[in-house]
Amino acid sequence: MQRSDGLESRGWVGLPDSKMKGNVMSIRSVALGSLVVFVGLVLGVLVLAGCQKEKPAVRQPAKQAAAGEQTTCPVMGNPIDKNIFVEYQGKKVYFCCKGCPDMFRANPEKYLAKLPQFAK
Repeated sequence: MQRSDGLESRGWVGLPDSKMKGNVMSIRSVALGSLVVFVGLVLGVLVLAGCQKEKPAVRQPAKQAAAGEQTTCPVMGNPIDKNIFVEYQGKKVYFCCKGCPDMFRANPEKYLAKLPQFAK
């Protein structure tokens, strides 16, 4: 279809035919990138939400912590469950729920300052 300004229109008003293909690819790339970011955010929220709602069947009662003993989850800040832990640099790191170890493994350096077993 020929327009009065000399440009062909195929659904993209104002874009010449030669630029349309590149713009379609750009739009698809942006849409795909946005989708990836959105899915990542949704999964992150679900992990955190699941972590906060999950209650272990048996939590060990809070005792007076010895100096240097971990009592809170480095990821969520909740009381730890001694049954949920990972070994990091030869030391056990405890968590409040099953979702936190994966978040810790993704960036352990982010959480080390919160752990008394790694205090210098």
